[in-house]
Amino acid sequence: MSEGYDVTIIGAGPGGYVAAIRAAQLGLDVAIIEEEHLGGVCLNWGCIPTKALLRNAEVVSLLDRGREFGFSVSDVALDFSAAVDRSRKVSQRLVKGVGLLMRKNEVDVIEGRGKLTSANTVEVELNEGGTRTVESDHVIIATGGHARTIPGIEPDGERVLTYRSAIVLRDLPESVVIVGAGPIGMEFAQVWSSYGTEVTVVEMLPHAVPLEDEEVSKVVERAFRRRRRVTLKTSTRVQDIDVSDDGVRVTVATEDGEEEVLEAERALIAIGVQPNSKKIGLEEVGVETERGNVLVDEHMRTNVDGVYAIGDVTGKMALAHVASAQGIIAVETIAGVETRPLDYDAVPRCTYCQPQVASFGLSEAEAAEAGHEVKVGTFPFRPNGKALALGEREGFVKIVAEATTGEILGAHMVGPEVTELLPELVSARTWELTPEEIARTVHAHPTLSEALMEAAHGVFGEPIHI
Repeated sequence: MSEGYDVTIIGAGPGGYVAAIRAAQLGLDVAIIEEEHLGGVCLNWGCIPTKALLRNAEVVSLLDRGREFGFSVSDVALDFSAAVDRSRKVSQRLVKGVGLLMRKNEVDVIEGRGKLTSANTVEVELNEGGTRTVESDHVIIATGGHARTIPGIEPDGERVLTYRSAIVLRDLPESVVIVGAGPIGMEFAQVWSSYGTEVTVVEMLPHAVPLEDEEVSKVVERAFRRRRRVTLKTSTRVQDIDVSDDGVRVTVATEDGEEEVLEAERALIAIGVQPNSKKIGLEEVGVETERGNVLVDEHMRTNVDGVYAIGDVTGKMALAHVASAQGIIAVETIAGVETRPLDYDAVPRCTYCQPQVASFGLSEAEAAEAGHEVKVGTFPFRPNGKALALGEREGFVKIVAEATTGEILGAHMVGPEVTELLPELVSARTWELTPEEIARTVHAHPTLSEALMEAAHGVFGEPIHI
């Protein structure tokens, strides 16, 4: 092929750039095409800058709890714009790091918008002007996704926001209505409410973080209502958003049909993402899609020989770590080396509000509905010594196991730093460890991870500290 590439990757988010590095490690010649910034949404407008803002919000919250920790603070001046500036610097540092990794691995970075013209050819509209045709043996589509919006309501980036405009908003809103109580909505609710914004969250489904275990959702709802004074309106649908010079009027309706108008300075639409699958040549080449999602097999192959797809554009799970894992699978398949298909039931899901939420696999109800004989072990953080020392005692660990085989079907956690605790249980699921083996594994004391051990004991009705 001209230019000598083995693989061309369209999109340099966490799926694309990880795929490029893995391909280079396997001795393949790689080109990666990106029209905006290396790192994609995750590094620039999503995962990373939100975590930086959440850290600032955590510090602000601790200042509010000074009396509990034995200190008092007066005349504190909170500068939200400085928090945003810090988050941008964190993002920029990581983006530069990805650039260094591209050079280190001798990956050719082409700045522009790529479009398939055949299974082996990508035409690039270069950012600097002109076009370039890139040919290779294999193409990986890693174009990601963008914010899903409400039909008939168009975000303007000023009054009606999506995550992309909200993450760079340096002026703290006095009031905001957040549409959607998933991870994006709850994390922004955490940040803005910590700085004093009057926040109302509207969720169509019955609970906040609606895809999580119901007991987890209830803990989060209680914390946001009592500690953060966030107004949560669940089982409530947004009907319309009217924009004026000084704010928004959000018309909502409950499941009983009662309407209410919520007034605020701004509105944030946080109802998920949809794939970037338009205008990239899929139809011309014959790549199959379903509702905009590119259809792939377990090795990330599309129906067109030589064309692969990874990340949000596949519609599997809109998570950065899923995109990265899919990228590795795709490249290892291309290189003909041993690989391992992704077990989506063992993929960790995280929400980084306070209290944090982390889970994978089936909930207790889902496991029962699937016909499993279920045993559940639950352990609260309230008697955990490290949690008490941190002053973060809300929440619990729940392990859902198959009664006869001991197979771990899922885990659901809410509480302090549970996103960091989840990998132990995911590893246990992946390598077929049972709750008994987790319970018999000595965990350091005092640590939050002891709650995992106690929950594992709880599967057999034998927790130690309750």
